[in-house]
Amino acid sequence: MGVASLALAATACGGTSSEAGNSDEGGEKKDMGLAIAYDIGGKGDQSFNDAAYAGLEKAKKEFGYETADIEPTDGETDADKVQRLTSLAKQGYNPIVGIGYVYGPAMEEVAKKYPKTTFGIVDSVVEADNVASLVFAEHEASYLAGVAAAKATKSNTVGFVGGVNIPLINKFEAGFKQGVEDTNPKVKILSQYLTQTAEEGGFSSPDKGKAAAEGQLEKKADVLYHAAGLSGQGVIEAAATEKKWAIGVDSDQYQQEALAAYKGYILTSALKDVGGSVYALAQSVEDGKPLTGTQTFDLKVDGVGLSESNPEFAKIAGLADAVAKAKEGIIDGSIKVKTE
Repeated sequence: MGVASLALAATACGGTSSEAGNSDEGGEKKDMGLAIAYDIGGKGDQSFNDAAYAGLEKAKKEFGYETADIEPTDGETDADKVQRLTSLAKQGYNPIVGIGYVYGPAMEEVAKKYPKTTFGIVDSVVEADNVASLVFAEHEASYLAGVAAAKATKSNTVGFVGGVNIPLINKFEAGFKQGVEDTNPKVKILSQYLTQTAEEGGFSSPDKGKAAAEGQLEKKADVLYHAAGLSGQGVIEAAATEKKWAIGVDSDQYQQEALAAYKGYILTSALKDVGGSVYALAQSVEDGKPLTGTQTFDLKVDGVGLSESNPEFAKIAGLADAVAKAKEGIIDGSIKVKTE
C-alpha cells in the first residue's frame, strides 16, 4: 500500500507498544495495541470513521493485539475528549489516534502528560514530539471527482454539499470546482454547506444532507458530490431516488453495505485512505520506530484517489481517460490543485 510505504519510510523517535502502560504515571507496565477515538458521526457513517475502523481491524488482525474504538457523545466538550484520551493512555494503549481535527486541543494537552505514548491525529497538525499528524491532499481527490462529474453530467449542472463550512471542507469544494471547470467550463456548479459549526450537526444529519441535495436536484443538478460524513448518506439517497449520480467521499461508498440500495447511482467516491494512515502509524509503533510530525498522504503515494468500483464508471464516454490524465497531471506537477 502506497500510504504505508510512505509513512514507514519516515524516521521518527518515541516509545514502542511494549513501553505502553505508561511509566509516565508510574503505573504497571502493560502491552496494549491501537486505540481510536471517533469523530462526530461515530462508527457506522460508511465514510470517514468507518475508514479509520478498517485500519484498526487490519492492525488487530496482523499484530494480534487488543484494540479499542471509542464513540463520541453528543454535545461533548474538549474536556470530554481529554478524559477519553487520558483513559486510553492510562490503560496502556499505544498508539492512540484521534479521528478528526476536533481532537486537536485535547491531544495537545494529553500528549504532554504521556510522552512515552505515540498519538496520532487525522486532519489536523499538533506540534509535539510524540504526535503524528496524519493529513491528506483531499483537494487532489476532489479534483478527480470534479473531472468525473463534468464528464457524467447531462444537464451541465452539478452540485457540491459540504458538511460544515470550515477550511478542511473548503479544500474538497475548491478541488472539485477546479476539476469541473478545467474539464468543461460550461458546467454550472451549485455549492451548499449544511452548517457553520460541527456542533450543529453538519457531519451527522442525513436529513440535512437529503434536504440540501433535493434543493440542488430541483435546480437541475444531475451529479452531486458530498463531503459531509454521515450527512452524505442523505445526499446519496436523494440522488438515487431521482435516478441521478452521487459521488461519495472518504470510503468507497459503492461498496458500503448500508448504502447497497443506492449503489447503482454512486458513480464513484473520492477516496481518502484514513484506514491506511491509521494502520501505518500502528505498524510504525509495532516496529519500534513510531512516526511523528506531519505525515502527508497525497495522490503520489495513493493516500487519496478516486474509486472505479461501479461498472458504469468505465461506460461513460471519455470519463476514465479524463480522470487518468488528470491524475497523471497532478502527480507530475503540471496540474496545480487549489486548496481554497
